[in-house]
Amino acid sequence: MEILPLAVAGKPGPLIAIGGAEDKVRERTILRYFLEVAGGSDASVVVLATASEVPETGERYADLFYSLNADSVEVLRIAAREDALAAGAEAHELLEYATGLFITGGGQLRLSSALGGTEIAAAIRARHAAGMVVAGTSAGAAFLSQHMIALGDSGATPRRRLVHLAPGLGLAPSLVIDQHFRRRDRLGRLLTALSYYPGLLGAGIDEDTAAVIDAEGSLRVLGAGAVTIVDAHDMRYTDSHAVHRGQPLAMLGVKLDVLTSGCRYDLARRLAHPPPPGTVRLDAAAAAELADREAAAVAASAGAAGPTLADQTADRGD
Repeated sequence: MEILPLAVAGKPGPLIAIGGAEDKVRERTILRYFLEVAGGSDASVVVLATASEVPETGERYADLFYSLNADSVEVLRIAAREDALAAGAEAHELLEYATGLFITGGGQLRLSSALGGTEIAAAIRARHAAGMVVAGTSAGAAFLSQHMIALGDSGATPRRRLVHLAPGLGLAPSLVIDQHFRRRDRLGRLLTALSYYPGLLGAGIDEDTAAVIDAEGSLRVLGAGAVTIVDAHDMRYTDSHAVHRGQPLAMLGVKLDVLTSGCRYDLARRLAHPPPPGTVRLDAAAAAELADREAAAVAASAGAAGPTLADQTADRGD
């Protein structure tokens, strides 16, 4: 199996954009990988749950990372913009000593409206540039973009005003990241976003799948699904400026690559590479079937015991 990139001293840390609904109860491949690159048993993790409307989300992820043997896990408690503006030395100290930051799911506009233009956002960018690993799932993945998908509708066809964009954290300036991609049928809104910004690359990330971006600008895929890369740089025609609201858009000359586990994409050269020989892939259909069986078994045995950990940390990902 291919060895994915680790943090490199003196360079930006890896970015891990997760499409949401990552496995939290079985192999937990993506979450284990995040901890590995953040230092393994020496990892000092900060969880940012601003996107979530569920107050316990941060603590539930903290418990999850402790169960995977993280050395230290702290929750950065920023529920609204007032908290971000008032954040003092304690919050900055958490980030200063963190080896990994995990941004949970929820609603990405909660992240951008709370953190945009604040010292906390600047501190996150500075720590990432100094080597801190940053992972985001669902809304947290969208927030990694500079031009962030804030809202939008489902559908495979690009349409005028199908998507709304807002400023994101800016750690992946060349990408527009979308999540829950196949499950929620979001190709159309990613295409629409690229009709507005054709110089960018679109990355549509399936559930339980991660796009791992290293300091050299290489994107690799980890997990059960796929990452769809859309390149509109050489698009020779679009009528996105001329059609009426809700009408389909013409987009001619757009390039699309579908990457599965082990595939690599060179962001600078805009070139996809197949998995190296010997790469072991997880069959997504088999994994989904197994997950459904296990979830049904857990629900049957739990009875009235309440939601599972996966349910408790579920995200919306606007």
